[in-house]
Amino acid sequence: MQQFKEVLALFLGFGGWILAYVSLENHYWKESTPDGSVIVTPGVYENLWMSCATDSMGVYDCWNFPSLFVLPGYIQASRALMIASIVFGTFGLVATLVGMQCSKVLGENYVLKGRIAVIGGVFFLLQGKGLGHKVQK
Repeated sequence: MQQFKEVLALFLGFGGWILAYVSLENHYWKESTPDGSVIVTPGVYENLWMSCATDSMGVYDCWNFPSLFVLPGYIQASRALMIASIVFGTFGLVATLVGMQCSKVLGENYVLKGRIAVIGGVFFLLQGKGLGHKVQK
């Protein structure tokens, strides 16, 4: 039963890591539509890395932000938190894989494996904290 819990925790941590990456790549962090405007662009979509505009035919035109230092502080902080979240998730995955009782790494030293598994859990908590932090603009 203990090994089942460890494997379940590993898969849940891996799922959170994948979802953090998917949300980082999402284009619809900020959406603005010019209602009543003479601009023929029906929508402008932004994420942390680029800005995209779509025309009335549904064709996207995307461009990267020109410089890191030109962006507002809340976007820079959001970028840093998302990248830190993915890095913490990676450390959590590695530590959890090493600390699992069913793994062959570190042999039969279950006390050390337990401590490493706890460190992996702490990394997963830090990953969630990085994702859950709201940055005010």
